[in-house]
Amino acid sequence: MNLLTATNLAKSFGERDLFKNVSFNIDEKSKIGLIGANGVGKTTLFRVLCEEESYNGNLNRNNLLKIGYMEQIPPEDDKTDAYTYVLGIFSHLEALEERLEKIRTDIEEGRGDTENLINMQEKLNNEYIDKGGLVYKAKCRSMLLGLGFSEAEISNKLNELSGGQRTRLSLARVLLSDANLLLLDEPTNHLDIEAIIFLENFLKEYNGAFIVISHDRYFLDKVTNRTFELECEKLTQYDGNYSVFAQKKKAAFDAAVKRYDNTMREIHRIEGMIEQQKRWNREKNIKTAESKQKVIDRLEKDLEKPKSDNEKVRFKFTTTLEGGNDVMMINSLKKSYGDKKLFEDVNLLVKKNECVFVLGPNGCGKTTFYRIIKGDEVADGGTVRFGSNIECSYFDQTRLDISSGKTIIDEVWDRFPKMTQTQVRNALAAFLFKDDDVFKETDCLSGGEKARIALLCLMLKGSNYILLDEPTNHLDLASREALEDAIEEFGGTVFIISHDRYLINKLADKLFVFEDGTIREYRCTYDEYMALKDNVEKPVKEISQPKAEKINDYKMQKERERAKRMRASRIAKLEGLIAETEEKINTVSEDINNCGSDYQKLIELNSELDELNESLFGYMEEWEKLCEEEE
Repeated sequence: MNLLTATNLAKSFGERDLFKNVSFNIDEKSKIGLIGANGVGKTTLFRVLCEEESYNGNLNRNNLLKIGYMEQIPPEDDKTDAYTYVLGIFSHLEALEERLEKIRTDIEEGRGDTENLINMQEKLNNEYIDKGGLVYKAKCRSMLLGLGFSEAEISNKLNELSGGQRTRLSLARVLLSDANLLLLDEPTNHLDIEAIIFLENFLKEYNGAFIVISHDRYFLDKVTNRTFELECEKLTQYDGNYSVFAQKKKAAFDAAVKRYDNTMREIHRIEGMIEQQKRWNREKNIKTAESKQKVIDRLEKDLEKPKSDNEKVRFKFTTTLEGGNDVMMINSLKKSYGDKKLFEDVNLLVKKNECVFVLGPNGCGKTTFYRIIKGDEVADGGTVRFGSNIECSYFDQTRLDISSGKTIIDEVWDRFPKMTQTQVRNALAAFLFKDDDVFKETDCLSGGEKARIALLCLMLKGSNYILLDEPTNHLDLASREALEDAIEEFGGTVFIISHDRYLINKLADKLFVFEDGTIREYRCTYDEYMALKDNVEKPVKEISQPKAEKINDYKMQKERERAKRMRASRIAKLEGLIAETEEKINTVSEDINNCGSDYQKLIELNSELDELNESLFGYMEEWEKLCEEEE
């Protein structure tokens, strides 16, 4: 059954087109991921589908369509508690309960026609049972617990809850509604991994359709079977989850680039023929040239240069510091708040060039652990020590430390006063702050923009040990991928608190996991860790100490992967240097040919040419060696 059909939808704000010519169908089993850069109009498209925004085009809705829309704006109420607020989605059942209670009282007290009352009671009772009256309160409680609320928090008033908790209440109400099309806007925000898994399982078993906006690639892979990408004012549809989409998009883009390049080569070839015919300048040649020009005109008419993604942030972490092999040593660390023990007997070691992830549910103590490492909080016992020549830089998603009342350029320049204005502006441009954007007030920036500035400052510091608390929270997919690439190529050590399972699988050398009142080490990726947890034959605690040979094999494999990534990066850089040097050699050679009788200048140019040729030889030699290693 088709629930909704959109035809040629378009939405503009002033002179800016958000999207146009958007058409798609949604059937009753559609599981759709809606992706795109921040600001392209994904949330606006949701509001159009709910007819909360004006639009051009057509929306054809099935009469049976019921939309459940989860917004990012949390509810505000200083009287209602969390449980009662979620129960409100079943107000029709609560109304039935009141009617049944009144009928029961009337029967007991002999008011009205008893036979009619009994018949009405039976009818309403059947309706109550059919609509889930016997289980709806239990469903509400289970939903709240599944989304990460504790028993105590369920009773809290809404104004006592954080913004993230209130957003989770909005999600709970939508999931419990009788809608057959859910529109979920960033539902995994503010959820820990356990709650995200709960949501994944719910959506896998959900009988209706949904469209979900998300930057969580692992989540999208688990729950979607179609992907809509909103980019460059148009919507493109793909069959398959995020990973399938990424492969198809790359293949389509590569094919488009190849077609474009082949067409341009053909145009240049024909242009050469035209130039030759014009030089001969006979009547027959002129006609041939005119005929060939028509061929070029036909080719150029349909020629469109492939557009890559919207501009991406260009992260690049570098360091010149050579620290010791032991980067961070944690011994007998413990921390409690009153009667609540967060962790104790924590003994961990972070080695040089490792990428370590910290995992655990919300409220387990990850942020406290991070603050102890930073020196912002004191442990109850134990020590955190850093190795020789280790310089740390920190990124804290809850405390971005962006000054108030400054422009973006001043915020960065004040932190790095030795940089020139050009250097600061170039760095900001790499993080998508260009032209007049650099003069925006920091108070007016979004969470994502502030996160980009904080990451830029961290990058410019050049430390050899970077510690990141939920670095991908405010980043779109393209920025997340750029951050991953930068961490992969980084020559230092990385320590990350994250719920981003895609990121963990791609980068982790080891995991520090909050378990049973302490923090345990696992030398594996997220998927491998979950496989260990699911292995009922061996307790997690028992297999948390892998055999030495397995540890060494895994470490060697990760080192080989890291070396391969760094080698590929160096090859690409050398190719750029070779092309640049060859261009300089050509320029100097032309200058030598044109310098005439200026003997002094000729000597200088020849000396410069010798240096360039020597550099080129060195680049070529290194390039050939690395290419051989790659093979």
